[in-house]
Amino acid sequence: MNIIISNSSGQPIYEQIVSQIKNMIISGSLKEGDALPSMRLLAKELRISVITTKRAYEELEREGFIVSYTGKGSFVASQNMELIKEQKYREIEDYLRKASDTALTCDVSLEEILQMLEMIYKGEA
Repeated sequence: MNIIISNSSGQPIYEQIVSQIKNMIISGSLKEGDALPSMRLLAKELRISVITTKRAYEELEREGFIVSYTGKGSFVASQNMELIKEQKYREIEDYLRKASDTALTCDVSLEEILQMLEMIYKGEA
């Protein structure tokens, strides 16, 4: 599993793990029924505490992204992709609202914002 931990991000390590696994599930790179590495193995691979991976897995299970079975491991849960997509839309709207508010206070036009967004979306900025 390709998880990248940043000590300089300011985000707790368990949250970094949670968000990256969620993104893998949403993007389809992890599918329903796929096994996740054991908490110990993931902790060893990432060189972090097992307590941290346990907290991440518990959070993922609480949010319904994975299911865990004692003695068997943790697996990607069946997902309502429409619900997940709707949550992501709300998240995007929040970011765009903040960007819009900032643009308004700096007198940046809608056309300039759209140009910036298009460049960022295409990976040109």
